[in-house]
Amino acid sequence: DRMSLVRILGLVAVLVAVGLLIAAPTMLRSYGVYLLALWSVTTIAALGLNLTLGYAGQISLAQGAFVGIGAYTVALATAAGVPYFVAFLGAGLITFAVGWCLGYPALRVQHHFLAFVTLAFSTLVFLVLRNEQWLTNGIYGINDIARPKVFGLSTNRNPDFYYFALGMLALFAGLQWWMLRSPWGRAFVAIRENPLRAASLGIDVRRYTLMAFAIGSAYGGFAGALYAPLVQFIEPNSFQLTYSLKLLLIVLVGGAGYFIGPFFGAMIEILLPEWLRFTQGYYLLIYATLVVLLMAVCPKGLVGAVALIAERRRKPPGRAAGPGVTLGPGGAPSDPTGA
Repeated sequence: DRMSLVRILGLVAVLVAVGLLIAAPTMLRSYGVYLLALWSVTTIAALGLNLTLGYAGQISLAQGAFVGIGAYTVALATAAGVPYFVAFLGAGLITFAVGWCLGYPALRVQHHFLAFVTLAFSTLVFLVLRNEQWLTNGIYGINDIARPKVFGLSTNRNPDFYYFALGMLALFAGLQWWMLRSPWGRAFVAIRENPLRAASLGIDVRRYTLMAFAIGSAYGGFAGALYAPLVQFIEPNSFQLTYSLKLLLIVLVGGAGYFIGPFFGAMIEILLPEWLRFTQGYYLLIYATLVVLLMAVCPKGLVGAVALIAERRRKPPGRAAGPGVTLGPGGAPSDPTGA
């Protein structure tokens, strides 16, 4: 039937995309491979924000701050002689704990009030990174951050680090896919749609809200732990509010509440400006115009627009959702993975 054909075509598209990503270093120059590694790292951070915002419905402007915490944790720890993967896990645990604590305001405030709370936290982290020179080296930043060895193999070359980052992206994406198809994912969506109804169904709204913040923040920390050795130089301005807004843009452009949304959003944010560089001084103007037009035409993001079109083609005209069916962000019945 049609649904089986759509699923088969989707699987073929995924396999083709994976094949292209694996073969990319053989077709691109070093800078192009570096951009793909940056895309992989950024997508991990966006996956975390998508969990917090798109699935649990909690607005956060602090994801860039968590990336910064993870990056500085790895940079400082490895400089002190701590093995990279120990520092990597430490970055995730620290950001998980901080995200759990930051989740408590989400239990009392919602929507733009919660955005102000996370905005204040993001500003606080930036000020600490900039002013506490004894710890972070202040505005001078930290340079010569070593890239790790994976199973005894060096990742100093861009293609080698790209495969490492791509493997981490596959790991974290797989974990989130499993999570969203578990009772946790359904609980997150239920809380986003109607917290009171979720509580009446026996869902512990308090615990799941905190978990959404903590897990999303940990994804940011792990992304930062990859970002630091990728760029090999970090400084406070890299993690100020504009970076959090960039991650928010990635989630919204790709499609908040859809599993593959951050993949496309990060592609537009990281790769589209580079593809437009042939326009020379106009590439940022063209990029900004395209993003504004995209959000005006597709307010639910790229994946949300595709899902809405597919749902309209699948349903007879005038047919309404049945009782008890919760509509997702694209107007389709909720599926935690957005599939």
